Amino acid sequence: MNIASALVESAAKYPEKILIRFEGTSFTYRQINELSEQLAAGLIEAGLIAGDRIALYLPNVPEFVIAYYAIQKIGAVSVTINAILKREEVRYLLDDSESKLVFTEAELLPNVPQDCPGLLYRVVTDKAGQGSLADWIGVGNARLKKLPLVLENRGAQDTAAILYSSGTTGFPKGVELSQHNIDSNVATCAKYAAYTVDDKLALFLPLFHVYGQNFIMNSGVRSGACLVMFRRFVPDVVVKAIGQEGITMFFGVPTIFIAILAMDLSPYDLSSIRFEMSAAATMPEEISKRWTEKFDRPIFEGYGLTECSPFACYNDLVSHRFGSVGRAVENFELAIHDEAGQEVDRGTWGEIVIKGPGVMKGYWNRPEESRLALRNGWLHSGDIGRMDDEGYVFIVDRVKDMINVSGFKVWPAEVEQYLYKIDAIQEVAVYGLAHAEKGEQVAVAVVAKPGYRLSADDVFAFCKENLAAYKYPAYVHIVDALPKSATGKILKRVLRAG
Repeated sequence: MNIASALVESAAKYPEKILIRFEGTSFTYRQINELSEQLAAGLIEAGLIAGDRIALYLPNVPEFVIAYYAIQKIGAVSVTINAILKREEVRYLLDDSESKLVFTEAELLPNVPQDCPGLLYRVVTDKAGQGSLADWIGVGNARLKKLPLVLENRGAQDTAAILYSSGTTGFPKGVELSQHNIDSNVATCAKYAAYTVDDKLALFLPLFHVYGQNFIMNSGVRSGACLVMFRRFVPDVVVKAIGQEGITMFFGVPTIFIAILAMDLSPYDLSSIRFEMSAAATMPEEISKRWTEKFDRPIFEGYGLTECSPFACYNDLVSHRFGSVGRAVENFELAIHDEAGQEVDRGTWGEIVIKGPGVMKGYWNRPEESRLALRNGWLHSGDIGRMDDEGYVFIVDRVKDMINVSGFKVWPAEVEQYLYKIDAIQEVAVYGLAHAEKGEQVAVAVVAKPGYRLSADDVFAFCKENLAAYKYPAYVHIVDALPKSATGKILKRVLRAG
């Protein structure tokens, strides 16, 4: 099997259909398939073989898609690197993955060290000349005139991709996803989101991340859909493009939906949108309700991890429930376990554990961490949640984000849910700060909605009236913006560090 067969098959069915729209330029399925085939032949000509790791250190550009499928076509392993990382961070990932080649842009090239021991080639995608992407494609095209490319047949358990965890504690870990992990999960994504060949998918979420890479790019290609690509999420640019491009499916994270709700949308035409999806972080129930009231349709929610390719839970094909991430998708099982690894009663909090065909092979070159994450046959998510009698999962918070105040557990997500009821709040983050006597204290960082006045005293007064004393914040900071990752997740470790 080979996950690149999805592109080959879609190109055969829809050769002249547009696969990518990017900054006013269009690429058809035939063009992307041919370019990736030529590049794949160039990789073979240079001696790259199945199983070799090849890195993509690129923003959201069409060259990412071309290079990704070229890597897959020869049976190599794609290693995707966040385009905002700097030199030493890039060095670590290239060395850890033992990548032999990296695709990057001219602007990012200075961040690729010259002395990575295993790195043989650096291919620049946005310039001409020797060593450029165009050069490699030209070499491959010449090879194809003599010898046609045969899609490398890979085993179901052969590694197809390594995606690095965010590295919130220690160094990032490489998540190994197999051919079967990705192929099965992409099919499930496409089924539950109900992609069609007529759909146009907004793709501003970073392609280095599993959400953009598998749920949107790979699933869209499998379905013959169009990817409307953006380098990043710029609210007015993306929202304007919905009407201009006729985008039908919109994928985001909670902070993006929060930002859109705060916008004046009157100048924009959003009528083409039929489906919105949120994942990668917990959606505050209050925000989800506001969206439904405004647009008369729910934000569908997905739950999973990079470690399960990522789609494991969905809210919901049959009955949407506010505050839940839904129920396990087909062929997946979710359960709630206590610290001893035993399943708890329905409605009781515990760690969310997952089984299913998308669950990773393990962490690249980290056998002990793989064993711990996959112990007793379950992927341990690190998320705390509960499950109701019908199997709907409600996430409480991340284990690592729990705040211990004099022995009392405070879950930041719970406090945040309440704070979003304050009309003047646009965004909020609750986190813990060390305290000599209590162990930790609750701290709150708040962004006010444009045009609203909000003081720390307003937040203190609301908490005093609505929250138990041990959940009451010791500190409230009114800030202009919250620190976020490239995927839009709020970086609480940055807030904790001050």
